[in-house]
Amino acid sequence: MAVRQRHNSGYAPAKLNLFLHITGQRDDGYHNLQTAFQFLDHADIIDCEKRNDGEIHLITPFANIDPNDNLIVKAAYALKTTTDCNSGANIRIRKNIALGAGLGGGSSNAATTLVLLNRLWRTQLSEQQLQQLGAKLGADVPVFIGGRAAFAEGIGDTLYPHEFDEPWVVLLTPACQVATKVVFSHPNLPRTRAPIDFAAGLPGSLENDCSTIAQALFPVIKTALDWLAQFGPAYLTGTGACCFTNVARRAAADAIAQQSPFHCRVAKKMNRSLLYTACPLTSQA
Repeated sequence: MAVRQRHNSGYAPAKLNLFLHITGQRDDGYHNLQTAFQFLDHADIIDCEKRNDGEIHLITPFANIDPNDNLIVKAAYALKTTTDCNSGANIRIRKNIALGAGLGGGSSNAATTLVLLNRLWRTQLSEQQLQQLGAKLGADVPVFIGGRAAFAEGIGDTLYPHEFDEPWVVLLTPACQVATKVVFSHPNLPRTRAPIDFAAGLPGSLENDCSTIAQALFPVIKTALDWLAQFGPAYLTGTGACCFTNVARRAAADAIAQQSPFHCRVAKKMNRSLLYTACPLTSQA
């Protein structure tokens, strides 16, 4: 007799923007981008427990965030509404990714919730359908659903999977939270970068067009980047606040991290998401 699944757990990994170019502003207020996404072996863990009463409950509280405003809850209701599903869920999260850091934690949480509930509720949406649904929640959600490192353009939701090098990184998290909207609405943000050809691979200079604005708004980001630059080229991911540098060997990365005056971790770049390569054990009942 088949065992009916009652729980499904999975990783919601962080991402890095290897570069970020702004090529224009759209009529709807969003910006056209070119970027490259790669995952890290640093992740939140989400567990979904099926409910039969149709209700959605985020069991783990988030400080100063109404549960109904959380992307996890919005993702669950979006899937439920789209598929006319009668099931509900209790959702728990073990939060490891810093908020407001440019690591995509909220988008990754939403994506993992969609993937897990699609399995748990047996709603049977395809990857493409899940990505289309996820794009309505956030521009970064589709890449987390696909789970493959990629070049991206449009608002970041048009993806071209690509295999990048997978070095270690030293990741600094300055003590600030950066609101994406504040950076993208800044009048001095560059918005006229000439598009690059993804077929040529990564651009020679991995620049982030949000970096200058983020450093001006949050001087601690500039301090972190300057400190990290003594060990190699230092980059901002997304709109910040996290900064990173590539390191070939784990031991060398650990040595840098031990010297850091900032919150720091060593992580591994990954071309395939932990959601698909190393899911936590799923309990069934």
